[in-house]
Amino acid sequence: MTIAPIPQDCCEPQIRYCMETHHISGCYYYLYLCRYEHFLIFCLAFQSHLIQYVGLSHHLIALNFIIVSFGRKSAWSSPNVQITDTEFDGVEVRVFEGFPKAKEPLKSGVIYIHGGGWALASARISYYDELCSTMAEELNAVIVSVEYRLVPRVHFPEQLYDLERAAKYFLQPQVLERYSVDPARIAISGDSAGGNLAAALGQQFSKDDTFRNKIKLQALVYPVLQALDFNTPSYQQNVNSPILPRLVMVRYWIDYLRGNQDFVQAMVVNNHTALDVEQATALRARLNWLSLLPVSITKDYKPVVQTVGNAQIVQELPQLLDARSAPLIADQEVLQNLPKTYILTCEHDVLRDDGIMYVKRLENAGVDVTHDHFEDAFHGCMIFTSWPTNFSVGVRTRDSYIKWLKQNL
Repeated sequence: MTIAPIPQDCCEPQIRYCMETHHISGCYYYLYLCRYEHFLIFCLAFQSHLIQYVGLSHHLIALNFIIVSFGRKSAWSSPNVQITDTEFDGVEVRVFEGFPKAKEPLKSGVIYIHGGGWALASARISYYDELCSTMAEELNAVIVSVEYRLVPRVHFPEQLYDLERAAKYFLQPQVLERYSVDPARIAISGDSAGGNLAAALGQQFSKDDTFRNKIKLQALVYPVLQALDFNTPSYQQNVNSPILPRLVMVRYWIDYLRGNQDFVQAMVVNNHTALDVEQATALRARLNWLSLLPVSITKDYKPVVQTVGNAQIVQELPQLLDARSAPLIADQEVLQNLPKTYILTCEHDVLRDDGIMYVKRLENAGVDVTHDHFEDAFHGCMIFTSWPTNFSVGVRTRDSYIKWLKQNL
């Protein structure tokens, strides 16, 4: 796979140097960023595929073992935030409690869902620990960061079930009272695959009379929202971009849905949603990016629609057409019951258009939406806010996200 040149408007010189000099891509670049002094991680990451090849373990288990082993942070409280590892209805969570303020005895609450392609990372690694600590302190909030189970140990929809159990437990009146949380000020949020799960959870709650009005806000950070079109303008523009190339995203989807990796090349060219794949016909209009995206985004890009495709893919993976895995294709009736929404997108990200199309579909459904777009940002940037990966674009996206939560929660 050829890695695209670093965009000239990327504001971080260290990113440009690392990527152009060392040709580092995908999740391995993520590892490289984690700690310069742990360059050994970068080398070990390549060995995760070798570990699977010789039959010792699945490569994603091996890779995540490396990420968590070197990035794990214990539940150490600070003078301003109390941090506790516990369980909510059998689901592991890390709870961050901002200390109460005299003028605001009841705190807001955020259920946070980390990213990582449904397969990597943890609520307990330093990046998410630091993000949630900052949120708890600045928002005077209780942040529940969910340690949901990952691929390949479980697959869709088990991750969503974990989140539903943890969220429903937290939303019980006696639990909110225990944490001094205002039941009228609760949000769900997540980044990347976590944004996917947050969006799906929001839709599930919107259909449940018991929980419909218990979520005040949803905040989605560069979310992945659909797997029917891997040739949107952002997928075409950023096809081989660092951090998250298209091929890596397609593989994450197939692993999440427990599919066959032999389908990758067919899905890359949209053979799974060709005109002769009847199951996908009704959903194409919901992903018509020629009408959902502005001209400034579509530019001269052309839709990739195959006349004859591979119906076997959808037959074996009907989950591709399930709104619980792909919230962007949900019915209008579901969308119109969603709460006020924040969506952050990055220009240098294959998932940019997933987020922008969701903004438009929510607006069409009458939902109050804030779209926060960063022209110089890349996928995953919001967690890169501390040394040695203290990038200005990470700080700016994080601060903008927290500012919106503070103003609206």
